[in-house]
Amino acid sequence: MNKHIKKIAVVGSGIMGSGIACHFANIGVEVLLLDIVPRELNDKEKAKGLTLEDKVVRNRLVNDALAASLKSKPSPIYSQSFANRITTGNLEDDIAKVADVDWIMEVVVERLDIKKQVFEKLEKYRTPGTLITSNTSGIPIHFMSEGRSDDFQKHFCGTHFFNPARYLKLFEIIPGPKTDTAVLDFLNGYGEQFLGKTSVIAKDTPAFIGNRVGIFSIQSLFHAVKDLDLTIEEVDKLSGPVIGRPKSATFRTVDVVGLDTLVHVANGIRENCPNDERIALFELPEFINTMMDNKWLGSKTGQGFYKKTVSAEGKKGILSLDLNTLEYRPAKRAKFATLELTKTVDKVVDRFKILVKGKDKAGEFYRKSFTALFAYVSNRIPEISDELYKIDDAMKAGFGWEHGPFQIWDAIGVEKGIELMKAEGLVPAAWVTEMLASGSTSFYTIKDGASYFYDIPTKNQTKIPGQDAFIILDNIRKTKEVFKNSGVVVEDLGDGILNCEFQSKMNTIGGDVLAGLNKAIDMAEKDFAGLVVGNQAANFSVGANIGMIFMMAAEQEYDELNMAIKYFQDTMMRMRYSAIPTISAPHGMALGGGCELSLHADKVVAAAETYMGLVEFGVGVIPGGGGSKEMALRASDMFSKGDVQLNVLQEHFLTIGMAKVSTSAYEAFDVNLLQKGKDIVVVNKDRQIAVAKQHAKLMADIGYTQPVRRTDVKVLGKQALGMFLVGTDAMEDSNYISEHDHKIANKLAYVMAGGDLSEPTLVSEQYLLDLEREAFLSLCTERKTLERIQHMLTKGKPLRN
Repeated sequence: MNKHIKKIAVVGSGIMGSGIACHFANIGVEVLLLDIVPRELNDKEKAKGLTLEDKVVRNRLVNDALAASLKSKPSPIYSQSFANRITTGNLEDDIAKVADVDWIMEVVVERLDIKKQVFEKLEKYRTPGTLITSNTSGIPIHFMSEGRSDDFQKHFCGTHFFNPARYLKLFEIIPGPKTDTAVLDFLNGYGEQFLGKTSVIAKDTPAFIGNRVGIFSIQSLFHAVKDLDLTIEEVDKLSGPVIGRPKSATFRTVDVVGLDTLVHVANGIRENCPNDERIALFELPEFINTMMDNKWLGSKTGQGFYKKTVSAEGKKGILSLDLNTLEYRPAKRAKFATLELTKTVDKVVDRFKILVKGKDKAGEFYRKSFTALFAYVSNRIPEISDELYKIDDAMKAGFGWEHGPFQIWDAIGVEKGIELMKAEGLVPAAWVTEMLASGSTSFYTIKDGASYFYDIPTKNQTKIPGQDAFIILDNIRKTKEVFKNSGVVVEDLGDGILNCEFQSKMNTIGGDVLAGLNKAIDMAEKDFAGLVVGNQAANFSVGANIGMIFMMAAEQEYDELNMAIKYFQDTMMRMRYSAIPTISAPHGMALGGGCELSLHADKVVAAAETYMGLVEFGVGVIPGGGGSKEMALRASDMFSKGDVQLNVLQEHFLTIGMAKVSTSAYEAFDVNLLQKGKDIVVVNKDRQIAVAKQHAKLMADIGYTQPVRRTDVKVLGKQALGMFLVGTDAMEDSNYISEHDHKIANKLAYVMAGGDLSEPTLVSEQYLLDLEREAFLSLCTERKTLERIQHMLTKGKPLRN
């Protein structure tokens, strides 16, 4: 199917509908968002003398819903300007407009009768060949398309986004009885390439794949928590980041999603899956029924498993629900000896073997919860999926798990998992023992950089489809490594392109990483054609190793610190001025030094979910790895565009001074951290390294010449410095900034003004780098700076003093 999606109609503007509309707007699609017409006026409309026939009234529901969505946090949209791609309307006046769209998506209330009424109306105006899908989270697809035309049914299926649509990657595609396979193939590819999702074609079974397994996992914990005598804090400690799950873990996640939502899905599974061998687990425990009766539904009602409080003095706190007394009490700290054993184990996948051996309640918790999960997912094949990797994909993309159930089982060992299951009175599906008998000892294998899965019908390891567009660094690291030190691994991506992958904690940039970067550039200049700097960890880089800076400053080793900062600056300049093209591939957090590295690359291939900023003010210094210089340079390059030069420089100054962090890659363009016409955005992070490689190769193939170092940066001298100093004085006088903030701001002002030159002057980048380094070092001698760095190291957040 060679189809192009230029315009989509989203029918239903609730939280999910508006979120989906925003995400299509994110990728450049024109959106028509429709909802019902209000049946009565509200008080404001009555006061204005409006009637039910006024357009503003008729579109009130859809407009209010979209406005609320755009104001919500985290934002559903990459840039507020993208909301201009969304047109609103109602299902009476504007339904005929669906004739002009390429895709119609229904996102109305989860009631079959209402959905069928909506489809009946839509079919009157739908152009034959137009895709039409439902975002249902569990209503059988075959029920919804009954009575519709052949063309409707051919182009109809379920397309289930997870909330929030921008951030959760799972995109379940559920065929109806007559869905054309070409439609499924198109949506599968579109979801991955354009929407940035993990597309999973599921079967038309209750709750599909993600919710079927996810709700089982939560319900299993609901039933186990009292048996193991665990508190909700303890369960959240055990089921969170330590096993590669979100910080919200179990009970906080339920509070965010809403207990009523979980209960609705659990009841649906219990009522519609009579042959599920664990159906008893979908019965609601008594404490859940009590919470439902009390309307303790979570964030939406102000209390759930946790309850936020504010004391008479205005101090905020959080209470936890005691599941034995069903009364709220102060939160208790959770601590287990088993977890202590994993503190030195950085990779989550290496922790599972340790966790299931635990001798305390934590170990018992993991043995019970993992074995229950293993048994359940093995028995869901072929009911909900024929391929085991789809279950893992769904759990990772829909619930934010770092590893899916079969990957966890592999990490523990398939035979060891079966042994643990037997101890808990559980047995896996027969195909698992048949797999071991056939000679396959794991669910997954890696071969020639590609991932393979055990295919049950053929009893062979089969290549997972769709991965040819990706480069998975975990799969190639062992075989393609050309250099390694304690900070980086350099891999050969093929076609003459190297990749430099950070390996430090949180991908911080210290001496070993800088040495690795220089080595990678040396190797690329000698024997290769280009260099990508990228990784597939949670974050690109949170910045420089401030622990190293703190130690040098505290010991007053200023010569060593000066050399370290110069080494950082020189390395960043090598990223810009080398004989080969350099590509930075940031994603997640790209802060401080991670941002500076990207500023100096020839090109940035950023993931859409990139949160970029120069945040050094938070630890009491200015950007010292070329960031301050670079913002002055980028301001200078804009002087010729007709804007008032002082205003342009001030905007770039404030980007650093206010430690602005973009909430998406697109926002980074707004503050000139990314540059239009040079840098690009990739919506699917899984494609990022492959796309970065393509651009490095293209730049090399068309003939890359090492740039000439800049000596034409225009600085404004005393004219700009005076403006900045007046502004910072006023800010401190008005108590907007502290005395130390004032000092930092003045140091930055001196650098970005180019010093106290008497008139505007053209200077070199090195001139600005020397000013930057001098200012950075002088701030490192300040007691307040050391206090801020120490606070950041111990508390993990900035100190304002």
